[in-house]
Amino acid sequence: MRLFVGIPLAAAVIGELAATVARLQSDADGLRWAAAESWHVTLQFLGNAGREQCDCAVARLRALRLPPVPMRLEGLGFFDRAGILIAGVRVTPELLLLQRSVTAATQLCGFVPETRPYRPHITLARSKSKGQGRGILELKAKIGRQPSFSGFAAEEFLLYESFLGPAGSRYEVRERFSLGGG
Repeated sequence: MRLFVGIPLAAAVIGELAATVARLQSDADGLRWAAAESWHVTLQFLGNAGREQCDCAVARLRALRLPPVPMRLEGLGFFDRAGILIAGVRVTPELLLLQRSVTAATQLCGFVPETRPYRPHITLARSKSKGQGRGILELKAKIGRQPSFSGFAAEEFLLYESFLGPAGSRYEVRERFSLGGG
């Protein structure tokens, strides 16, 4: 199983992002656009795991007791070297606490924490070619004024399984974990 832990988006934010993507997207842009149902904020990519390691992670994550996390998107940006369009997510103390708690919990099951600084985001599109292809450069010129997005309180986080395919990744929810004591 290929696993990761993430926060699902509120319906209002999905609608706002979908409207933004519809304005930017074109059939000839050379980009692979992520489906709205796949949008999430990753807390930790776990990678490949067997059943025992997955069960351990579920038990450890279920034991976490943390408050709901205020979430706010901060506008569109790019990971230039990878050729990825993102919606940035504001880093709050509550989000950092959740991310660090998830990482500490899963580390007890043998999952290796990321060494790079945590940069929460939602992946919206990827260049079909490596790096900053023509589609990304045209997209940068097309964005113009940054959109604004609604905030929301994340009341749960999820364990997802990722399935790779020619059209991109497909995600299935394996477990749900409540924030706020439930």
